[in-house]
Amino acid sequence: MFFALKKWIGAMLLPLPLLLLLMAVGLLLLWFSRWQKGGKILISFSWLLLLLLSLQPVADRLLRPIEQHYPTWNGSEPVDYIVVLGGGYTFNPDWAPSSNLLNNSLPRVTEGVRQWRRNPQAKMIFTGAAAGYNPRSNASVAAEVAESLGVPGSAIITLDQPHDTGEEALAVKQTIGNHPFLLVSSANHLPRAMHFFLSAGLNPIAAPANQLAITSPISAWDRMLPSPMWLGHSERAIYETLGQAWQRLRGDDFLSSEPGK
Repeated sequence: MFFALKKWIGAMLLPLPLLLLLMAVGLLLLWFSRWQKGGKILISFSWLLLLLLSLQPVADRLLRPIEQHYPTWNGSEPVDYIVVLGGGYTFNPDWAPSSNLLNNSLPRVTEGVRQWRRNPQAKMIFTGAAAGYNPRSNASVAAEVAESLGVPGSAIITLDQPHDTGEEALAVKQTIGNHPFLLVSSANHLPRAMHFFLSAGLNPIAAPANQLAITSPISAWDRMLPSPMWLGHSERAIYETLGQAWQRLRGDDFLSSEPGK
């Protein structure tokens, strides 16, 4: 119940639903109250903010500082475990395996496979419980994609009980103890994930994937025109900022009752 409530509140604080809600309140004030000026201000403010968050210079300026915490991992020291965190997914047996990984998930898995090819002695660990009405867990779907890309099943471990990053850290702790490992997640999610894993007493090595904030030159049209893609970049920045704020507010007390902490 708490997990679902947390997800719902987090979703409502993201730019699109929040700004649409503010616009709806503004329209109600215009149509059904005497607060005409307040309604106009609310609608104008929401529209302007939605426009700004949909522009590349604004969106990537918000996202870039979060993604730049850790560089792409190309270290030469061998590792025995590669942990790939779960993300968006669905399951349709008629689709190509990779089509079942949504949004940030496929880049995480492909980066994990790239790291495994550099360390073929390592075990790949995929995390994530079943979500919604899916008959398969996030971990099992990601593992299937890795196998389709050439990773043998004998090199894969699935942890299909964790629902969020904190639970993923505890599950990995129970599986490999304090053994060093590569932690693969989206570049924007990795700072928060590293905090969870380090707080659990683990020894992760950051291996970011799915960098989104563009630093290379792009056309003037791409910079000037609003786009749902740029709004998505703003959403990721705001989502992770909210997640870090919640992390600081909650602290690491959720780990204190675990054995060995």
